[in-house]
Amino acid sequence: MTDFNIATMAQQAKKASRVAAQLNTSEKNTLLNAIATAIEHNSEIIIKENSKDIIAGREKGLTQAMLDRLVLDDKGIKGISSAIREIAALADPVGDVDKLSLRPNGIQVGKMRIPLGVIAMIYEARPNVTAEAAALCIKSGNAVILRGGSEAIHSNLAIANCLHQVLTEHNIDKNIVSVIPDTSRSVIEELLQQNDTIDLVIPRGGEGLIRYVTENSRIPVIQHYKGVCHLYIDKYADLDKAINILVNGKTQRPSACNAFETVLVHGDISAKFLPLAAKALNDAAQVKIHACKDSIGYFTNAELATEDDYHAEYLAQEIAVKVVSSYEQAINHINEYTSDHTEVIITQDISRGQNFVRQINSSVVMVNASSRFSDGNQLGLGSEIGISTSKLHAYGPMGLEALTTEKFVVFGDGQVRV
Repeated sequence: MTDFNIATMAQQAKKASRVAAQLNTSEKNTLLNAIATAIEHNSEIIIKENSKDIIAGREKGLTQAMLDRLVLDDKGIKGISSAIREIAALADPVGDVDKLSLRPNGIQVGKMRIPLGVIAMIYEARPNVTAEAAALCIKSGNAVILRGGSEAIHSNLAIANCLHQVLTEHNIDKNIVSVIPDTSRSVIEELLQQNDTIDLVIPRGGEGLIRYVTENSRIPVIQHYKGVCHLYIDKYADLDKAINILVNGKTQRPSACNAFETVLVHGDISAKFLPLAAKALNDAAQVKIHACKDSIGYFTNAELATEDDYHAEYLAQEIAVKVVSSYEQAINHINEYTSDHTEVIITQDISRGQNFVRQINSSVVMVNASSRFSDGNQLGLGSEIGISTSKLHAYGPMGLEALTTEKFVVFGDGQVRV
């Protein structure tokens, strides 16, 4: 570690970002497909290194949610390579000129999409982020500095070796992708001060990490503190749809930030819906229930919900349940406890669904669909580099376009201002 210097890495990334910005679409796609192949060919090495992280993680007492995010097996490797190939197949936003208009003096004014420059990613577990974030940044013409957590250091460095191998083989500056080998907290502190060379910081992980980055950075930060996702079962809901969506959104992957954490049930249908919910969640899926006084009697071994439960991101087989007396009370509850991630309404009333979409301003709002679709890949972005729940620059899952900005371009024929 004695030769490692974060300021030097950032300067090299800044220089490399100019190379990345000039790559054409064909060159970028060739690189990405070669990276996907290299990761597949090196799967045994990556999985072997990942096993070191898993063993160390268990010894450290990592939660099951963290271990789930950390594991890489053959299926996980194929998922990474497929995601990279999907990114290669996406339309390249760089260079697009939009809103071209003719001014009275004859000049044409438009806006062109350009890369942001250097992106710093700070993330926990999730070694797939190393490959997919790199791929998104390459496709969008950016350089990226990746600082994963100590729990995934062996996995991340193994993936980085594949990336650098391909960049070197194609005679392209390997500093387009940099993986920080030092996992100490002091490196993050120093990284967050490199505002002369780094253009944007994207933290992915727990609320504590994101708050730390936000409070200590001199560089703009994309924020996503947590995912308290609500499911509202309207009085006009189809109960079969409601149960299927509830079970999928809570149990398919409870450690994901797009899993349901609170379900609100309209009082008019609570007596019909809650026994079904109890059977599906309590009996079949063994989900722990934190229920309000009007719903607790329907569940086995439920705990009375507290104020903290409605703020909670469980990331586990747990959910808060509350009966609301009206649609308006459901809206008020969501607006009070929202983390601006994802909210869902189940209703067969079209106007009710449209009102919900208008009245709820979380980054993703859904009607009659599982919150598990709140994901860059599922929303058509390819992979996502992160989720923004702050409304500046990007909002919601972030794909290629969110890694670009716009510059004004002007086309004239000798006009001068008078």
